Parts: sequence; structure tokens; C-alpha cells
Amino acid sequence: MSPSQKSHMQTAAAANPAAIDNNGNLLSSITDPLIQGPWDSALFDEFGRAKFFVANGLTGTVVRIDLDVDKSNVSVKKITQIASGYTFQCDQVTFVDAPTGLVYDARKDVLYVASTADNSVYAVYDAGDRHHDGGRGTLIYTDAVHLHGPLGMAMAPNGDLLVSNNDVINSDPNQPSEIVEFTVDGKFVKQISMDPAQGGSFGLAVETMGHTAKFAAVDDATNLFLIWTLKLHE
Repeated sequence: MSPSQKSHMQTAAAANPAAIDNNGNLLSSITDPLIQGPWDSALFDEFGRAKFFVANGLTGTVVRIDLDVDKSNVSVKKITQIASGYTFQCDQVTFVDAPTGLVYDARKDVLYVASTADNSVYAVYDAGDRHHDGGRGTLIYTDAVHLHGPLGMAMAPNGDLLVSNNDVINSDPNQPSEIVEFTVDGKFVKQISMDPAQGGSFGLAVETMGHTAKFAAVDDATNLFLIWTLKLHE
């Protein structure tokens, strides 16, 4: 590991997940030996309780943090490592390549994990209540043509997955800043380019409201936050 990579790893290790209220006040900071360089997360709100999934950039693992939540406090009940074995590394462009985008489907109790350096997406079953490490889980999507380092991930209203790409892993200058849609069964659907330059696609979020949905994405190449309003078919 180079001195630069060591510096990157030390910087990532200094962070811990934090809970803040809607006024920006710090409620609590979560520390535990199982949390090593938190890189991305997903939260499932159970009204008074929550399941908080965190991907670790320093260890290539995913943990589930079971929380008790009220208006003035967030406390940890239990922390369980539920997945491991994902490739993790540092590079000069994207800082860390590791398990990143997490999407939890509560109906199926499945956590989908976008593993950037593996250029693949996995499904961890029984993610909400498992008591042991399930390894990487089940590979559901790998695509040397359309995937270029899957990064942020969100679930579309139709149940498909949307993933951004860091354009460092499996780079293709003819497919810059792509957001890729695919089914949870691993079938490619379509892709769109956010920016003519590479490295633009980053964080994603989807909100469904009745017959419309809002799709938000960060263009990291131009520091823009883009929102599309979509009409859903009945």
C-alpha cells in the first residue's frame, strides 16, 4: 500500500455514523469495532425502531445496526455483521472502491449491495433478522458491458434497481457517467448518461408519491443536484 493509500485509509477510518435531528443537532454518534470506514448506508424506519445498514470501506463488510429511536435520542440495541468478502481498495480518483450502494427491500427482507471493485451487485437474504455473516450473499448482476464500478444505488418504483458508476472500474470512455437500470433478477433494462465527462454519476434517491415519483441524482463532475419528476403508469 502506498503512502497516499495509507493516508486515504486513515482519513476514512476517522469517521463514524451520526444521528442528527431535523434542525441539524447531533443526537448521537455510533462507534463500534465492526464499523470501519462507513462508506454508504440504508435505513428502514419502523416507527420507534429502525434497521440501519452500513457498508464499510475499510473491511469490505456490511453491518446491521438495530436502533431504538425517539424524538430526542437514537440508541443502539445491537450491531451484527451480516455480509463480508467484498473487495476493498483505495485509488487516486475515487478515494475508496468498496461495497457502496445499499438498498433494503423490507417486503422480501433482502439487502442489495453494490460492490464497486467487484463490478457486481449482490443480494443478502434475511438481512433484517439474520444473526450471522452470510458472506457476499447471492450474485444477482454483473455486466462487463454496462457496469463501470457500481456506486450509489436506489430502487425504482417498478422494483428495478438503479445504480451509478464511478468510471474507474472497467472504465469505458464511450459510456461516461452512466446510471444503469436492471431487474433484481439480473436483466439489463437501460442506461442514461448524466454527464459527457466520466465520473459524474454518484448519489441516487427515489421518492414515490401517488402516481408520480421523483428521481434525484448527483452529478459529481459539475457539482449539480438533478431532480426528475416521473409520471407512473397506473
